[in-house]
Amino acid sequence: MVVDPPYTVHPIGRVRSPLTDRDLAPRQGDEGAPESTLVFTADVAPGLAGIAVGAELLVLTWLDRADRDVLVVHPRGDRDRPEQGVFTTRSPDRPNPIGLHRVTVLSVDGTRLRVRDLEALDGTPVLDVKPVLGPPDER
Repeated sequence: MVVDPPYTVHPIGRVRSPLTDRDLAPRQGDEGAPESTLVFTADVAPGLAGIAVGAELLVLTWLDRADRDVLVVHPRGDRDRPEQGVFTTRSPDRPNPIGLHRVTVLSVDGTRLRVRDLEALDGTPVLDVKPVLGPPDER
């Protein structure tokens, strides 16, 4: 039997948000998420160079309060909808609970990025940040 080596992922920051209760949080960022702040660790500060107000970013988080044993869900938690495989949904409950969030930068202050459209709960670990790509001729 071939065994994969373990993967090591270290948070590069944390989400600071007024959202603390998963049941009260919007399901997607564009469904009423409050402004939030991404607070990065000092050692990754050089990686933030060039991020400006108005930038659209993809933020990858570790959904640390997720149930990792879930493989089938009712989409959006609606029991009136038939169950589907979790990989066809954006459910936070999944074997590897990686969150994917498209946000817009509102302000930059050192290692702190104020953003909108982030539905992650306060304290959620940030794994990575990537720019949203524009058309091929603008890259």
